[in-house]
Amino acid sequence: MSGVLERGFQVLERLSAHPGGCALSSLATELKIPLSATHRLLAELIRLGYVRQSPGDGQYVLTIKLVSMGLSFLSISGIVDIAQPLLDDLALASGELVRLAVVDGDDLIFVAKSQGATKGLRYDPDMGLSVALSCSAAGHAWLSTMTDDDALAMLAKKGLALPQDHGPKAPTTLKAAMACVAAARRRGFSMITEMFAPGMTAMAAPVYGDKRAAIGVVTIAGPLVRLTPERMEALGPQLLLAADNVARASGASQMFKKVA
Repeated sequence: MSGVLERGFQVLERLSAHPGGCALSSLATELKIPLSATHRLLAELIRLGYVRQSPGDGQYVLTIKLVSMGLSFLSISGIVDIAQPLLDDLALASGELVRLAVVDGDDLIFVAKSQGATKGLRYDPDMGLSVALSCSAAGHAWLSTMTDDDALAMLAKKGLALPQDHGPKAPTTLKAAMACVAAARRRGFSMITEMFAPGMTAMAAPVYGDKRAAIGVVTIAGPLVRLTPERMEALGPQLLLAADNVARASGASQMFKKVA
């Protein structure tokens, strides 16, 4: 049993070094484990929710479950959450909903939040859901850290969100979505107006890990009547500082490496 457990952890550790996924044969070769045994380990890890297999190319990729367990441990154990105080400060300064999303393979998943709105309309969508990349501030910020070719390939793979399912200004073509990505890259952070949801705006900045690869994003979102384009421009420096502080926070880069 101890040998199987050790091999299982070896698979997880190896996959953490391959954010784009790894083929069964490559894993077996790198770990020097028979192909059939590697396949059984992966099947069990998929069943338990720690690994997923990409439907397109069959590559094996880590899920966000390990990170979710880590965040849960931090909360239960009483250890100060790495990012929460920083999110709280930004929420207080902006008066809007601030959230942190982490990169999980081809997805962005929101894992922490702080509500800065104390009265009036409060925007607070469900946590733990995969972000629609083409029409979200978080998606545009993440894609802006990639090359145009990689961002375009990611958008093509994930598909475009439909305006009837999100906001009336959601991009309906890859060209329009890439224009938003280019604007975010020039500005250093993304801004959207009624793209993700009617009457709502949002902005996001990347959180960088080692080698300048994005490991997550910090977002501010709220109603258009309060979070106007002018207000978002004014909040830009504070958002960028918060994203940088999250990246620099003690132990943050080590935690996010498992996801990125």
